[in-house]
Amino acid sequence: MQKREQGKQGGASGSSAPPAAKRGRPFGSGGNNAAAALAAAVSADSAAPSNLLGPSLQVHSSFADQNNKRIVLALQSGLKSELTWALNTLTLLSFKEKDDVRKEATPLAKIPGLLDALLQVIDDWRDIALPKELVKAPRVRSLGGNSTVTGFGHEYEALSSKDPNPRGVGPVSSAMEASQSKSGGQKRHSDCWTDEDGLFSLDDEGRAEKQQCAVAASNIIRNFSFMPDNEVIMGQHRHCLETLFQCIEDYITEDEELVTNALETIVNICPLLDLRIFSSAKPSFIKITEKRAVKAILGMLGSSVKAWHCAAAELIGRLIINPDNEPFILPFGSQIYKRLVDILSLPATDAQAAGVGALYHLAEVNMDCRLKLASERWAVDRLLKVIKAPHPVPEVCRKAALILESLVSEPQNRGMLLVYENAFVEILMSDGRYSDTFARILNELTARPSSKVATARGIWGM
Repeated sequence: MQKREQGKQGGASGSSAPPAAKRGRPFGSGGNNAAAALAAAVSADSAAPSNLLGPSLQVHSSFADQNNKRIVLALQSGLKSELTWALNTLTLLSFKEKDDVRKEATPLAKIPGLLDALLQVIDDWRDIALPKELVKAPRVRSLGGNSTVTGFGHEYEALSSKDPNPRGVGPVSSAMEASQSKSGGQKRHSDCWTDEDGLFSLDDEGRAEKQQCAVAASNIIRNFSFMPDNEVIMGQHRHCLETLFQCIEDYITEDEELVTNALETIVNICPLLDLRIFSSAKPSFIKITEKRAVKAILGMLGSSVKAWHCAAAELIGRLIINPDNEPFILPFGSQIYKRLVDILSLPATDAQAAGVGALYHLAEVNMDCRLKLASERWAVDRLLKVIKAPHPVPEVCRKAALILESLVSEPQNRGMLLVYENAFVEILMSDGRYSDTFARILNELTARPSSKVATARGIWGM
C-alpha cells in the first residue's frame, strides 16, 4: 500500500527530482504492522499518474508542524494508545518510496526532542529484552532477618496468624522455607509484590507489544536517516549512535528487524560518522567505546545473513574513508581482510560488490593494508574471478582491477603477483575495457625498480 501526502498545486510537480535513495528497503521490513491501524484512511486519488493508481494514505504536509509537540509528548507518555498513535503517524510521515517525488521529507529539526523520544522507546524495550533468569541471579535477603516484620513477601500475614512462631522471626532460611511451602498452592494477588520487578512487571503479551513498538521506532529512525537534513543531526547524536551500535552488538538475542534497521541507519549516516564521538565529552547513556563499536561491526560482517554482512562490508568501506577512523579499524585488519575475501567467493553478486567496494577503500589507505591484502590467501584469485566472470556491474570489475593495480604498486608484492602474469596478459588481450589498467599492472611487474626504491638504497647504503 503506497503512502503519500496531498498533491501540490500546479507548478510544484515540475520541480527537480531529489537524489536517489542510498539503500533499498531493509531485510524483513516488508510486513510493517505499524501503519495497519490507519487502514481506515485509505482513499483513491484519481489525479495520480497512471503508474501510481491505487489506494494511498494521504497526510497533510503541515501535519508535523501542527502536531509536533503532541507527537513527542505521546512518545514520552508511555501509554499504549498514545504511543501507537505517534508511531503510526511518524511511520506515515517518514515513509517514502524509492524515487518518489510526490512528497517532501520531514526533517528532525522540525520536531525538537523527537529523536530522543524515539530512542527512549527502544531503550525501554532493551531494558526488558532479556529473560529474567539471564539478567538477575537469585540471592538471599539478609536485611532485617531478625526483625518481626521486614515488609517483604507475606510477612504481614504473621501478625494476624495464631502461629506462635511468626514467619518474620528467626533465621532467614525459616522464612524462605515457609514461603516455599505456600508457593505450591494457588497464587495470591499479593505475590506481585514478591517479584523483584515490582507491581508493574509485564507479561508475555506486554513484552511482545513493547518489542513491536521498538521495531516501529527503529524503522522510523531508519527512514529519517535517508533525509539529507537529518544526516548531520544523527551523525553527531551520541545517544543515537550508542543505541544503534548496541542493537547490532546483540544481534544474536535481539529482534532481527530491529538489528537490520539499526545497521541500515548506521550505513546511511556513516559518511559523517567519527568513531571518536564515543570518547568525546558529549553525554553518554550506554558507554559504547570505539573498540566495542568496531567489534559490533565485525560481528555483523561474520554473520551468515546476506543483508547483514553486505551492509557491514559497505559500512567498513565508508568508515575507512575518514582518516580519523583508521586507528580503530586497522588493528582488526587481518580479520576484516579474511572475511571480505571469503565474501568474494559467494555466488551472490551483491555480496561480491560489497566485498570489492570495501577492499577498494582499504587498499587505498596505506602500504601496510596493501601488503596484508596481497598476502591473504585467495585474494588475487577471487579478484580475477570477479573480472573474468564478469560481474554484471562494470564498476565492480573496474574497482577489482584497480585493487590489483594498488597491490602491484608495492615492490614487496611483485614476487607474489608474478605468478599471475599470464592471467593478466589474458585479460589485457581479451577485454578492452580494462586493458589500460592491466597494461600498467604488467608494466609494474616487468619494469626495473622504481626511482623511489633506488633512492632508498642510496640513502641507506644498500
